Amino acid sequence: MGNESVYKPRIADKLLTRELEGMGAVLIKGPKWCGKTTTAEQHAKSIIYIDKPEDVDYNIRASESNPSLILDGDVPRLIDEWQIAPKIWDAVRYTVDRRKKDGQFILTGSAVPLDREKTEIKHSGTGRIAQITMRPMSLWESGDSNGSVSLGGLFKGNLDIAGVSNKDINDLAYLVCRGGWPRASLQSPEVALRRAFDYCDAITDEDIHRVDDVSRSSERTKALMRSYARFQGAQVPLTQIRNDMLANDSPTLDERTVFSYVDALKKLFVIEDMKAWNPNLRSKTAIRTSDTRYFVDPSIATASLGVGPEALLHDLNSFGLFFETLCVRDLRVYADAIDGTVSHYRDKTGLECDAVIHLRDGSYGLVEVKLGGESLVKEAVKNLKTLAARIDTDKMKKPSFLMVLTGTGRFAFKREDGVLEVPVCCLKD
Repeated sequence: MGNESVYKPRIADKLLTRELEGMGAVLIKGPKWCGKTTTAEQHAKSIIYIDKPEDVDYNIRASESNPSLILDGDVPRLIDEWQIAPKIWDAVRYTVDRRKKDGQFILTGSAVPLDREKTEIKHSGTGRIAQITMRPMSLWESGDSNGSVSLGGLFKGNLDIAGVSNKDINDLAYLVCRGGWPRASLQSPEVALRRAFDYCDAITDEDIHRVDDVSRSSERTKALMRSYARFQGAQVPLTQIRNDMLANDSPTLDERTVFSYVDALKKLFVIEDMKAWNPNLRSKTAIRTSDTRYFVDPSIATASLGVGPEALLHDLNSFGLFFETLCVRDLRVYADAIDGTVSHYRDKTGLECDAVIHLRDGSYGLVEVKLGGESLVKEAVKNLKTLAARIDTDKMKKPSFLMVLTGTGRFAFKREDGVLEVPVCCLKD
């Protein structure tokens, strides 16, 4: 369903098709405005929009008294914004058990529901309801990457890559600030750049108050998001974020309160921190296990700080951090397509790796992100080779590839030392 004449398939379409073939129901979760409903509409045979203003009260009552009124319809049946009437979850699980057929329901939601005691959700849905995470569009999905290098292909041994990026530093500054919001990708630059600001306003002025029935301050939420933006790509504790916020907050602000706000933004899929990788090493090196702080899209960071492309071009250090967030977003999207996950590495010696992509068969690739510059690329290559040499390949596989993911680099190629240089605007899943 939906307007198929203008709809461009997303990577999430592949994931949804795959899961519907083997599960009774699929939940698509992710931030608001990232395209969950539009994608789900392409696969649905019938639809109910729980949050439709004229029907929302009736839908909630029906879900509590007679869920079949919500669930009956041609399958797959899309139940949009299901968490508004959370009793639907158990009704879907029960109906899937009773029908014993795959591909019955698609659920979408832009917030994690309240805990089970408050929502009366009795069962996790394991084995009946698959879950996929949808993020804002990658550069390949928005048409800003030519896709000449396939991440999946690298894991298959296709390392003799070749590609040419036609994007310069001005383009990248715009892409960071525009973000991967589907609507923005169809608008003029002047209009598109406002979408991230609108998104942040919606989060701080509306959604933060509704996510878990806890009263929160819009101004404090804005302060937290500004602080988080300043620490993109860093492994900083909440105490440091709290201290950063104190300049414009009450001295009574404690770490527990900061955690509550961070947790709420995670439930809204605004924040998506990255876990640490713990490989088998030849020597005993203490590995830092703190999460790396990231928004789900780089435009949230720039909008939270009130900056645009011109400001990034005059502050290359900040630009590099926000560019890293863009690359992490894209790597996560591409990794999902090949059943992979993304983590980071840092040890007590200061050696780090921005992204480690793992597959279920134990394969992995090491990626360093650099906006550009020959000296920074050389430093990244050195780091990758040092980390690869420390891995105990008697206990785990050797890396499938070492990659420097660049911004201003023009060509995608394999260096003489075997390390790959890939402009992000050449990469796809």
